Amino acid sequence: MLTKNDIRIRDPFILSDRDSNTYYMYGTTDENVWNGPATGFDAYKSSDLKNWEGPYQVFRPDAEFWADQHFWAPEVFYHNDQYYMFASFKAEGKCRGTQILTSHNPLGPFQPLTEEPVTPRDWECLDGTLFIDNHKNPWLIFCHEWLQVHDGEICAVRLASDFKTAIGDPIVLIKASDAKWTIPVRGETDYVTDGPFLHRTQNGGLLMLWSSRSARGYAVGIARSLTGTIDGPWFHEEQPLMDEDGGHGMLFKTFKNELMLTIHAPNQTPDERPVFLLVEEQNGELEVMK
Repeated sequence: MLTKNDIRIRDPFILSDRDSNTYYMYGTTDENVWNGPATGFDAYKSSDLKNWEGPYQVFRPDAEFWADQHFWAPEVFYHNDQYYMFASFKAEGKCRGTQILTSHNPLGPFQPLTEEPVTPRDWECLDGTLFIDNHKNPWLIFCHEWLQVHDGEICAVRLASDFKTAIGDPIVLIKASDAKWTIPVRGETDYVTDGPFLHRTQNGGLLMLWSSRSARGYAVGIARSLTGTIDGPWFHEEQPLMDEDGGHGMLFKTFKNELMLTIHAPNQTPDERPVFLLVEEQNGELEVMK
C-alpha cells in the first residue's frame, strides 16, 4: 500500500467510481517526462484518497502507434458505458496532439480510438479535456501551445458523438496574457496555457480552471463564461485560485460529496506529488480551504 507521498506523478486526474467506492488516479507517470522514449501511463486506485494501490499499467503503445515521446496528462471519463482517455502525445517531426483512447475497464488496457489525434495535425496541442454541453454535445477543450503561437491559447472544438472526429474548426476561448496574474515564461510575449478543466457550478455557471506561470511559480487560475456556455465570452478572475508552485488542477466530488481540487506540487521534476485540497463553492465562487 502506498501513500500519495510515495507516488511521483504530474497532472493528476481523479475518476470517482461510486458503484465500487473507488477513486482512480491517472497522470503523467513516465520516469523521463521531458526527453527520450516514452513508456506509457500508469494508474492507481484508492477508497479514501490516502492509501493507494498500484501502479497499474493502463496504456502501453503497440509497435504501430505513431507517437514515441511526451506521453502527458491522461484524463479518463465514463461516457455511454465506455471509459475514454484523453491524452497528449508527440513524435519527432509530428505535432503534439490530443488522442482519445478507450477501454471497458477503468484500469485498461486503453486502446487508441483512431489512428490520429483529434486536434489539428499542424497545431502543437496538449492537455485535452472533455466537456458535455447542455445539449449533450461533446466538446474537446485543449491548449494551442505557446511554443507555436507564443501567447498560449485554450481552444474548443465540437466532437462527433462517437468521439472519433472533430466537427468544424476550433474556437479560441482564452489567451494566457489576458489574465492579470500571468507572467511570460520566455522573453516578453511567450505565455503558457496548461491543463484546462471545466466545472459547472451549483448555480449553473461555467468555470474553467487552467494553469500558467505567475510571479510565484506554476499556478491555477479561473476563467468564467459570461453566458454559461462553452463559446463564452470568457473573462479571467484577477487572482489565481492557487499560487504556490503547483498546478494542472481538476475538480472532483468525494464520496462524502465534498468538492476537491487535485494538483501536482511542486512543479520540479522529480519531486512532483499529488495534492488534494478541499474547495468551498458559494454563489459560483471557489475558495481553496487550507
